[in-house]
Amino acid sequence: MNRFDPNALLAQAQKMQADMRKVQDELRNRMVEGSAGGGLVSVVVNGLSEPQAVKIKGDACDPSDTEMLEDLVLVALKAAMDKAKKLNEEEMRKVSPMGGGLGGLF
Repeated sequence: MNRFDPNALLAQAQKMQADMRKVQDELRNRMVEGSAGGGLVSVVVNGLSEPQAVKIKGDACDPSDTEMLEDLVLVALKAAMDKAKKLNEEEMRKVSPMGGGLGGLF
């Protein structure tokens, strides 16, 4: 006869929380890069989607067309953020019984 054990449930929840904290710490140190313009502009973010670096090659700098550079930076940032989101979801899915970060909280 199986009985509901609230202590076992609490222990399981605490372990899952600790596992998620560990994954978040690891994601903080994992970097992904998005680029645009054939590599003229690249943006690096960590696995928590925190921007870390922007790299712009000299060929991307046309003083008469700053809007193009702005667009390239934005495209590169979006690409990096998409990669970080996928990485985060993959890693959180490994420790979440709900299959991916508690319904979008992570």
